[in-house]
Amino acid sequence: MDSLSARSSPPPAATSPFSNPKPVELLKKVIFAWVQETGLPASICVRVHGKSFDLHRSPLISRSGYFKKALRASNAVELHQEFPGGPEAFEMAALFAYGSRLPLDPFNVAALRCAAELLEMTEDHGSGNLCEAADLYLNQVVLQSWDDTLIVLQTCHTLLPMAEELLIVSRCVESLAFMACMEILDPEQKRGRPVLPLRTFSDRPWDPEAVKELAGHDLWIKDLIALPFNFFARIIRSLRRQGMKEKYVSPVVVFYANKWVLSKKTHKFWEQEDGADHAANTNDKVSAILQAIVELLPIRSQDPDRNAEIVPVTFYFALLSMALSLNLSDGIRVNLQHCVACLLHLARVDDFLLPENRVLEDVSFSRELKTMEEIVTIRVAFKSAENAEVVAKLWDLYLCRVAGDPKLGTDRFMQLIHTVPVADRETHDHLYKAINAYLSAHPRLCNEDKARLCSSISCQKLSQEACIQAVLDELMPLRLIIQALFVQQLHTQRALKDCSESFRYMQCGVFSGSIPSSTCQLPKSQSPYDPEETTPVPLEDHLVQRSEHSEVEYESTRFRMQALEQELASLKHSLRRRNPFGQVSDCIGSLRWSSQRKYTNRMLKVFRRMSMLGKSKSKIKQRASASGSLACRSKSLNEMYDC
Repeated sequence: MDSLSARSSPPPAATSPFSNPKPVELLKKVIFAWVQETGLPASICVRVHGKSFDLHRSPLISRSGYFKKALRASNAVELHQEFPGGPEAFEMAALFAYGSRLPLDPFNVAALRCAAELLEMTEDHGSGNLCEAADLYLNQVVLQSWDDTLIVLQTCHTLLPMAEELLIVSRCVESLAFMACMEILDPEQKRGRPVLPLRTFSDRPWDPEAVKELAGHDLWIKDLIALPFNFFARIIRSLRRQGMKEKYVSPVVVFYANKWVLSKKTHKFWEQEDGADHAANTNDKVSAILQAIVELLPIRSQDPDRNAEIVPVTFYFALLSMALSLNLSDGIRVNLQHCVACLLHLARVDDFLLPENRVLEDVSFSRELKTMEEIVTIRVAFKSAENAEVVAKLWDLYLCRVAGDPKLGTDRFMQLIHTVPVADRETHDHLYKAINAYLSAHPRLCNEDKARLCSSISCQKLSQEACIQAVLDELMPLRLIIQALFVQQLHTQRALKDCSESFRYMQCGVFSGSIPSSTCQLPKSQSPYDPEETTPVPLEDHLVQRSEHSEVEYESTRFRMQALEQELASLKHSLRRRNPFGQVSDCIGSLRWSSQRKYTNRMLKVFRRMSMLGKSKSKIKQRASASGSLACRSKSLNEMYDC
């Protein structure tokens, strides 16, 4: 058996089973020699595909059961129009009938075997007849070589269904699968990874041309993906049947689909060949291959994460996009959607489907958006908490992209938001950005719709940066802005409470003398022992000094909180004043521009000062001793401004 790795170039293409003109010259010489030897002229006329052959009766009826019956009533025989191999194959068969040695090779043996079967050149009509000679060459020569088997299988494409009935295709398929398994199991290869490094495409968009370059990494794969799909699919099934692992089989399927389904260069090549109806014919070819490819892929794998290591989710997105463009059946699309849903947590938002031409087709009514919604719905239906927050984040990022469509209605956008359950969103930062993008694209949206959209946002799940943006955002309702302010206040209150408990625990330890050593560890700069003196400072005296210092700094913190309370009260009073038309404003966007800037700037200053109080937790941690009063003030402030 030939070594597949050692071969430097693929076998020559089998464009014609008979590219050697020698059989024609040999047949003329043999007939001329027969006439000289017997003195009998050629008395039989055989026509094949419009070409006539003047032959002798005796050689034909001695080797062919077909001619033995056909020449009883007439000396002229016209073979069937679909005679396998055409005139070239008949010339070879006639040459064999005259007793000459045949120049068999992988390019003509399959056609000769089919022609011999039709002419009934079997053992019943002579020992060592053409059928047996062709089979012997196939088994002992062709099927022992990868290149020869590949050539024979390619020539069988024009000899169907007879090549299938004579098991030529089956023998070639099994032989190629066996040799491919031996290539993988070769200990010299030491394969510990998938055949092709498809993992590199898990973090970037699928690029068909870049993927095609990787197909030449293993020559046996490059040969297989050049076969017609009916032969390729049978080899893939044979590989799995013979025990090849899926991490070696699936990449072969991926690269076949990449070449014949996803590559635009292949489509252009087909369009040039098909002539007038090039677009329709090309789409039909691609559709047929894509539907069959889906059946070969391990879509229903029990371990999707392991399957993703072999076949990246970006490939399934590329197939799904092609299926939508070709208007394939719902069954094919549903299968691909289930596969994408299983691997959705491994995808990137750049992989999500969007219309290629947004001018001709609006995003809100596109099949791509509907398909993505169905995929997320399928994923949510799994009811698995694992990776739920990742899927929610991806969906919110996707909504940021589609929210800019000016024709996307409020109800439709709300429906898209609620595709992912609220509990699955660990943070609402991306949801806020999506709603902000939607409000920017719909400046005439009424206040009720704005409030309805923003009700989906939980300020408690917004980060500090997102809260600052919400306060400055002129499109946000006043309710959301105040909620964002109070959420930050609650964070500050919680920080002060923690500081108070820590300080109270430290004071109790001073007077009881039971402070653990781990709690009372001091930094070097505050060591109770003066590095300049040999007399140590008692630990209790040092803690009392720090306690007195903390009392002073606590008073400063208390005054800062009072100032914040007064400023927030003034801010609320100003915002609740009636406008010139006698209506109470509930959205900062309804005020005049000068007023908007004044209130937002004041809100931002208050918000930043409150956040600085929260950030001062580490400094206040040993200073606060009476957080009860501050907690009461914060609680009353929450009740006063509760929206």
